[in-house]
Amino acid sequence: MNDLIKKLSGKNKTDYEQVAKEMIDNADVALFQELVANDDFLFDFVKQNVAERLANACNETNYKNLLKFFVCYSPYYDDFIISTLAKYADEDLTDEILEIFENGTNDEKTYCAKYFFYIQDPLALELLRENSYTDDESLNANCAATLGSFQDTVSYNQALEKLKSTDEFEQLSAVKFLVLYGNKDAVPEIISTMKTSTLAENIAGEIPYLTNLFELLDKTKEDALLVINYIINGLGEILGLPCVFDYELYDVFERLIRQADDSKTAVVLLNAAEKFDTLTENDEYLFDEDKNTKNEVQDIKKLLGSINKKQLKQLILQELSENSLFVYTALDFAEDVLAIRELLKCNNQTIILKTAEVLKKLGNLDEPTKTVALLKVTDENIKSIIRAL
Repeated sequence: MNDLIKKLSGKNKTDYEQVAKEMIDNADVALFQELVANDDFLFDFVKQNVAERLANACNETNYKNLLKFFVCYSPYYDDFIISTLAKYADEDLTDEILEIFENGTNDEKTYCAKYFFYIQDPLALELLRENSYTDDESLNANCAATLGSFQDTVSYNQALEKLKSTDEFEQLSAVKFLVLYGNKDAVPEIISTMKTSTLAENIAGEIPYLTNLFELLDKTKEDALLVINYIINGLGEILGLPCVFDYELYDVFERLIRQADDSKTAVVLLNAAEKFDTLTENDEYLFDEDKNTKNEVQDIKKLLGSINKKQLKQLILQELSENSLFVYTALDFAEDVLAIRELLKCNNQTIILKTAEVLKKLGNLDEPTKTVALLKVTDENIKSIIRAL
């Protein structure tokens, strides 16, 4: 690490004030780029200290030098850069940033999008809309959040339309936009999209950033349980484990355990218990995580170890129906062979396949049962899988 960065991030006030002043006064882009390159090696509180030191070095004579730092984007320093520019904003500065927004790189545009969160010039609206669905997630995020601050109905309605797309990746990009836009009215439509998407875990992982899971449980419990169930499925593979803090999963499960008197809650708790057993029994999941995350995952596992699995497995029988959105998870924990076999008569071919697989696991898939399973199956791939079981 560069000696100047060590001084800038260190504890010696004389050193860090001098480096910060020279960096801003001289518009030292190279040093700023090196600072950003060390983002992963500095603790968050250190980066916050550095941002404050650089902000303190800015004044009415040198603030425009910050524009030169736009060439290198960092989410850790964009607040200090943009809030400082906004402090000294005038019509000329806003026009200059509009021009950068129109012709700059993605990094430059990302800073510009945040500037208009503070300085709400309607001339930026079209550029914000145009840059909301790029390949750059930071740019998309700043554009969406700024359009939300404008309460721009054009982009909001466009995102709602994208939820209806046949392209599931376009749907997911619309979900991310709506979450960052910040209008909770979109939650029901996002959940509706999640229910039919093959990217359900990805979508579920976004929802708590728009409305927390406790609010959702109070408002629409079944939908909330479905979101939680998909989050559980995604943990460790699609969703990073530190998100257990963002989602407040320990407190969520604590609440569900107190209210575990219905079939859907039972399914979710059984699924959670199995997932956290898996996360803690395989080093690959926790190896790279920090101490806080490891401890939280272990604490959640311990909490879920208190559930009465036998009692919950009796409750889940109600979810063994093709009309239940929890049926696939319920089948993973079902043990009543007669109740499971009834699903072979349903009209959903993927449920029939899942049922056959569960019966095979339980040692109850003989040839007559396979014949029953195949009666309503028209998909040749599913037929082949069932025959091979």
